[in-house]
Amino acid sequence: MITYQHHATRSPWIAFAVAASVAVLTILDVVKVNVVLTPLEETLNATPTQTGLVVAGYVLAFGIALVPSGRLGDQWNRKAMFMLGLVIFAVASLGAALAFNASFLVIARVLQGVAAGILMPQVLGMIQMLFQDQARGQAFGIFGAAIGLGTAFGPTLGGLFLGSFGSELGWRWTFGMNVPLALVIIPLALWLIPSAQPKAGPADLDLLGVALLASSVLFVMLPFVLTTGSGDAPMRWFFLPLGAITAVAFVRWENRYRAAGREPVLDFTLFSFSSYRNGVVITTLWFAAMPAMFLVMTLFNQQGLGHDPVSVGLITVPYAIVSAIAAALAGRYTFRHATTLVIWGFIIFIVALIGLVAISAFVPPEHNPLAMAIMLAVAGIGPGFIMSANQMRTLMDVPVTQGGVAGSFQQVGQRLGNAIGIAIGSAIFYALIVDVPRDAAGLPDPADPESVGAYAYAFQTAMAVLILFCLIALIFAGIDHRARSRQLAEQTTAG
Repeated sequence: MITYQHHATRSPWIAFAVAASVAVLTILDVVKVNVVLTPLEETLNATPTQTGLVVAGYVLAFGIALVPSGRLGDQWNRKAMFMLGLVIFAVASLGAALAFNASFLVIARVLQGVAAGILMPQVLGMIQMLFQDQARGQAFGIFGAAIGLGTAFGPTLGGLFLGSFGSELGWRWTFGMNVPLALVIIPLALWLIPSAQPKAGPADLDLLGVALLASSVLFVMLPFVLTTGSGDAPMRWFFLPLGAITAVAFVRWENRYRAAGREPVLDFTLFSFSSYRNGVVITTLWFAAMPAMFLVMTLFNQQGLGHDPVSVGLITVPYAIVSAIAAALAGRYTFRHATTLVIWGFIIFIVALIGLVAISAFVPPEHNPLAMAIMLAVAGIGPGFIMSANQMRTLMDVPVTQGGVAGSFQQVGQRLGNAIGIAIGSAIFYALIVDVPRDAAGLPDPADPESVGAYAYAFQTAMAVLILFCLIALIFAGIDHRARSRQLAEQTTAG
């Protein structure tokens, strides 16, 4: 395996801090937008389709850009790709903040998603490049903590902007906050991120492979990101067979391309590593459960129980703090005990999700936010273990020269899981509250016991599906643990 040693006297942790901060910005833009969709409809006269595209456009573009950007970073220069993505992200964020109509905002969000897809694989590739062994485990632990904070604090930030500045300025600042932060990070990145990196060989960008992969990701994700649970066109599911066809064509083309002695977009020999194979599956299932849990919890508390956006956003604060601390502490153990940490992380998280279901059934509505905040503090231990340990485990055996593309395909799994989980969770939730009586403004009465009961049942049913995702992920974590145990036993015997 080719390794890279930071040739300067400067600590690699400084470059890591700059790169990880940008990764957090890209994840924030996945989740913080959920709380500003209603203000967008009010102030820009956005249609439900347009508000859906504000979310879906970002997620789709993010997922499509990941693998080709990771490939370019591995073969060309990660720092250059990072700077390009950061500049595009800043410009697109400014465009979103200044949007004069909903169509312009959708275009800006798609451009933001492309930039995020350029940035994220460079960050993962840099971690692979800058750190080895135990230090790499610590870096992924801190990275997992940062991503967990971004995921959990996203709705809180959006709610605080709305509460502080009102509907229109609130949603504009939700997008615009990226601009001053990017202007600070750009000179730091130019100065602190190293340009040198090990090369994977002659640059060879497989354009047909890029097109086939992009089409596959688009067709598979599109029906899920367009699923809202209310008035969705059944024809959207015809994209799935198209996705399967393009995926088969992609696999065949890539194998043929590699057999000709050229460098494919995605080298399928990566999946010969059980750590990478299982890690991608676990990542996909995890992101199908975790973000969707936040969404249905927010809908239950805000729409069903009538709590204000700021209060609902604050529910996730204990979760964010605990998950960040747990991830940072777990980082020093992930190199040796990654699979064990993932198993325990899922066990803790599943128990906490069951606790949230119990709270929705037995705790009075006025005390629900506090009770859920306490339960989410317990739940935060789970992702603190899972995100850092599984990230380390997934890329443990991947060569440094393929770190960007390997990490980017894992991120595709995240985006796909995110889309599937939110689509299923929200569709179940909305389908079960469709008959709830509403006032002239279209809002349910949070003082009506039947209305509260219907929302609680919708929340509990959606959560049952998310718990099932976690249980399946736990099975794969057990399989990966057995594979790791066999690997260690073989190494001991050989030694």
